[in-house]
Amino acid sequence: MSEHPVTLVAHGGNLHEAAQRYGIAWDAWIDLSTGINPHGYPVPPVPPAAWRRLPEDGDGFAACAARYYGAPHARHVLPVAGSQAAIRVLPALLPRASVAIAPLTYGEYAPAFARAGHAIVPLDVERDTLPEAVTHAVVVNPNNPTAAHLSAARLLHWHAQLASRGGTLIVDEAFADAFGHDRSESLAHATSREGLVVLRSPGKFFGLAGARCGFALGAPALLAALRAHLGAWTVSGPARHAVTHAFEDSAWQSEMRVRLAAESARLAALLRVHGFAPYATPLFAWIADPRAAALQDALARRAVWTRRFDAPASLRFGLPASEDEWRRFESALAQAMQAIG
Repeated sequence: MSEHPVTLVAHGGNLHEAAQRYGIAWDAWIDLSTGINPHGYPVPPVPPAAWRRLPEDGDGFAACAARYYGAPHARHVLPVAGSQAAIRVLPALLPRASVAIAPLTYGEYAPAFARAGHAIVPLDVERDTLPEAVTHAVVVNPNNPTAAHLSAARLLHWHAQLASRGGTLIVDEAFADAFGHDRSESLAHATSREGLVVLRSPGKFFGLAGARCGFALGAPALLAALRAHLGAWTVSGPARHAVTHAFEDSAWQSEMRVRLAAESARLAALLRVHGFAPYATPLFAWIADPRAAALQDALARRAVWTRRFDAPASLRFGLPASEDEWRRFESALAQAMQAIG
């Protein structure tokens, strides 16, 4: 029997489960349980060769990602089957030690490091100097679900501390694309440094979560070890086609950032009307409230699905996909607030 039994981490997007639990047809729901852009990139038709041929490293996919993210070179970029694939494997490639992870952040990191034999300690993001006992650290920036954002200067300061101890800083920038293409706030440009790994995902901003495509950015030796564990053909031909077009469409990116900023402001304003103090990114808003479980249930009974967290009691809201969904959500939220008192 494994010392660390495999447990499934709860995530948003589990709409079939909600539909079954509440007895409401799947297609009747408004799914606000993820932070995925509901206005996904319009992928052009997939050429037949993308289906027929095995993906090849020489197709320029890593170079395209390096240009988009601002990485030093294509050799510092490894395409993976969603950043989740890298999260599962990276801990086994690092020396076993203490790893600092925020108590409320993306839930896959702590189990992955625990399975690999690391000791998990809480990350205090207010500290300028990390405790000497900490060798590795994981930062989701901006954080999911709290929307907290740390400066590149703070993160590079932490990286220098960890690197001097033979450690590694992993920065998950899955939600960074929506803030604008300000490369000074991403650490992608710094991934030639040993002991720094940046994970990126086109699934959130581009709304391409179903493509199961992500990127690990870091030193070539570590990426080579990661690739050896993951094996060949980690990203399919159709996914490469979709993501390449998305990365090269700067006009769509600019227009979408404006749209998401406006919709995020609308979501935050709606939550404030009901007395909440939301923290937001362009793709989701998060509220901490002791009534979170009751509010999630009340919304679910009105066919609105949200993501709940227990410590602290809180809810994360994604963006409605259409004006009709906005109207339905506004009405459901008002009714739910009345129901929970």
